Amino acid sequence: MILLPAIDLMNGEVVRLQRGLASQKTVYSNDPVAFAKKWEDAGADWLHLVDLDAAFHGESRNLETVARICSAVRVPCELGGGMRTRESMAAAFDAGVSRVILGTRACQSPGTLRDFASEFGGDRLAVGIDAKDGLVAVKGWTETTDVLAVDLARQAVDAGIRTIISTDIATDGMLQGPNFAEFEKMLTSCDCRLIASGGVSCEEDVRRLNLIPGLHGVIIGKALYDGRITGDLRRLLETV
Repeated sequence: MILLPAIDLMNGEVVRLQRGLASQKTVYSNDPVAFAKKWEDAGADWLHLVDLDAAFHGESRNLETVARICSAVRVPCELGGGMRTRESMAAAFDAGVSRVILGTRACQSPGTLRDFASEFGGDRLAVGIDAKDGLVAVKGWTETTDVLAVDLARQAVDAGIRTIISTDIATDGMLQGPNFAEFEKMLTSCDCRLIASGGVSCEEDVRRLNLIPGLHGVIIGKALYDGRITGDLRRLLETV
């Protein structure tokens, strides 16, 4: 299982939200590059970058910061938030990211996934599925659709995109533990490289996720920033 520390960006600052609400924001730093290097030194396999400005408003204000992060670290970076056009995806790749995460666009126009996979390569794309009670949420989690998360995952895989990032909105940023059952359900329903996100609160949560057969990775956010998980990240998997 790979480990992906999260760096959420808003106005060039590193922030964390509770349940995706901009009104419940904690600012951790105005130096995202320093955090990127810190998580790389701690043993990150990837860095999970999110452009929250683009997610909420559809316009990126953080691409320059993303480019500085990508050039400062050796580990690959993925970027989500506002990736709704081929131009925004191309700009992200030009900034140096290794993988772009599609969210709202994947849900609203699933037919375009095959076109994007053909143009950019399926391995360079992921579909981020943010769900509440099993239903997909879009536009920075401000709207809940009637699309089942597992159905969207299957559509993505059929289009040639095998990496799925599943976020449970109810647990994200709450430090109350992941929705283990939802991740297990997704894995049994869809043949994908599943990355779990949301709710990781301690080292034991990571170890328990590592025991889920077939889980490809886990994104860790607030637990890192609040010091609940410290030191060498790789040891979390070695002690299982």
